[in-house]
Amino acid sequence: MKQGVFMQKISRLNMSFISIGGGIVLITILSFLLPIISLKSSEIILDRYSTIFLYPFTIQNFMIILFAIGLGELFLRWKESYSEYLYTIKQYLPEDERTLLQSHDLGPIRQKVLSDIKESGAFLPNMINRCILQFQVNQSVSETNNLLTSMSEIYSHQIDLKYHILRYISWAIPTVGFIGTVVGIAYALGDINPSDPELLISVTTKLSVAFNTTLLALILSAILVFCIHWIQEKEETCLNKAMEYCLNNFINRLYTSKK
Repeated sequence: MKQGVFMQKISRLNMSFISIGGGIVLITILSFLLPIISLKSSEIILDRYSTIFLYPFTIQNFMIILFAIGLGELFLRWKESYSEYLYTIKQYLPEDERTLLQSHDLGPIRQKVLSDIKESGAFLPNMINRCILQFQVNQSVSETNNLLTSMSEIYSHQIDLKYHILRYISWAIPTVGFIGTVVGIAYALGDINPSDPELLISVTTKLSVAFNTTLLALILSAILVFCIHWIQEKEETCLNKAMEYCLNNFINRLYTSKK
């Protein structure tokens, strides 16, 4: 499976650098494009004419970089889930209704999965390999089934762990947005002078810019959280399919002859 090799070559650190570069490119494009479309959109999305920060070092741009890193992580998770799906349709085991599996039938099956295990750490090949070894040792269907259940729980926990950084990013984006709002409010309130009407107008303008950070943060976070749930569901579905495949085509076919 070339997908497994691809996943090994693109590490999380490399993807982070790629994502940061992509975020910078996106900010550069928006910096030229948005002022042509609408000055207001440029203020909301980029804080292009910031009265607080030196552009391009604004809160909005920092959130866009975080969002890009999150998308890079999601891409890695999607590629891995797709790779897992390809293994579930590879037909390692007999799928007809009559075939039974005895200990001497398992050697060729194990040889089929070993090459894929060396190439990637996919759920299904590892499940089949370890279940074959377990059954060949003690000839116990129940213990082999218990091993399969334990492996499924371990893999499920591993999937959940891989999304911790994404959950943190989805939390960090609105947090940074709120920080930007607080900083903007504090900066605006410092200029309040009720005796100067023109200065009061300037303060309200700064306040509107401050709240734009929260608006953008909530939108980016909502998109990221939706994608996290969608891709995690696909990955967990692949694990469930692998578990179901092993139950239907391996555990339920095992046969021990009575001496």
